[in-house]
Amino acid sequence: MRNNVNRRAVLQSGDATTHGLRDSSPIHILLVEDNQGDARLTLEVLKDFKVANTVSLAKDGVEALAYLHRQGDFADAPHPDLILLDLNLPRKDGHEVLAEIKEDPDLRRIPMVVLTTSQAEQDILNVYNLHANCYITKPGGLDQFMAVVKSIEDFWLTKVQLPKELKE
Repeated sequence: MRNNVNRRAVLQSGDATTHGLRDSSPIHILLVEDNQGDARLTLEVLKDFKVANTVSLAKDGVEALAYLHRQGDFADAPHPDLILLDLNLPRKDGHEVLAEIKEDPDLRRIPMVVLTTSQAEQDILNVYNLHANCYITKPGGLDQFMAVVKSIEDFWLTKVQLPKELKE
């Protein structure tokens, strides 16, 4: 299998505990990240979280969109409940991915968390104009990065009520 998405490194985590805002099925997260180090750290933090979740990894924007549209190798890919999106991606950048997702009636309701190194005001403005749900700048230190990922998990997986999948 040539793709890098859904290494179903789909990591399964949590102790089968799900948050009280959804049914008992695990939360599925699509992580769109080309930096191996950041992807590995994010996956490790998500793996240890108390909420049952699975994570699929897309290493660029083209793979992310193929995954979301269930094209080719991704025909059986699960519909994500949450997308963590880097902006600085090869082949198709995060702005383009975000715009395509938000234009698609079957995908636009998926919450989008932009997690990127960019602190550029124009990037922040563009992302919110494209209807991202939040913009988080990756901190430089390991402990701070892990704290950011844990705060994303805590908010998006335990506090927020996510929509159930509307379309198979």
